[in-house]
Amino acid sequence: MIKKFAAELIGTAVLVFFGCGAAVLAGFDVVGQLGIALAFGFAIIAMAYGIGPVSGCHVNPAVSLGAFIAGRMSAKDMVVYWVAQFIGAVIGAMILGAIAKTGFAHLGQNGFDAGSPGGYGLHAALIFEIVATAIFVIAILGVTGAKGHGAFAGVSIGITLAVIHIVGIQVTGVSVNPARSFGPAILAGGQALSQLWVFIVAPLVGAVLGGLLFRLKLLEPEA
Repeated sequence: MIKKFAAELIGTAVLVFFGCGAAVLAGFDVVGQLGIALAFGFAIIAMAYGIGPVSGCHVNPAVSLGAFIAGRMSAKDMVVYWVAQFIGAVIGAMILGAIAKTGFAHLGQNGFDAGSPGGYGLHAALIFEIVATAIFVIAILGVTGAKGHGAFAGVSIGITLAVIHIVGIQVTGVSVNPARSFGPAILAGGQALSQLWVFIVAPLVGAVLGGLLFRLKLLEPEA
């Protein structure tokens, strides 16, 4: 479990540093929305093959919750993963803040209304984060299942995350990951911190929905 804890901590730190780093250090003017989306997707692909053999590369409390709901991990393991993921996200955001010219003020935090890149409101943020997280969890549980395509799982998951970002960056900056939102918000404070609850609650709701589809065998392949 120590190895799994370390893997999830490192993997989540890398995701936050690379994904949010693309937004903060490069930005829309340099790499654009597509570049930022690909940074998140490629970070997941890299970590899937780097730490996947150790922990499964959840690097996301919503993914761990989805796996628990689906009956693929214990509650004890899920809590250990959560602790590692939240700590890792803060570390990733701290590294980014130490490099960024703006310090900890802008760390790629998520938001709605004034915090939304496209000016989208709370209802749009909730709908997007719930639906997108459910889709993400479904993709992960499907490709990592007994009849999934294990060798290509990392690529599939990374592409799914990239597509979610392409669609949703203008809505919320895209969370689908409570830890990814937590790290930047805790350090940036202010509006990001006051809106953080949305990016914890909505992804977890989406994860439950996605996990239930497998728990109820609605998306499990025939034996």
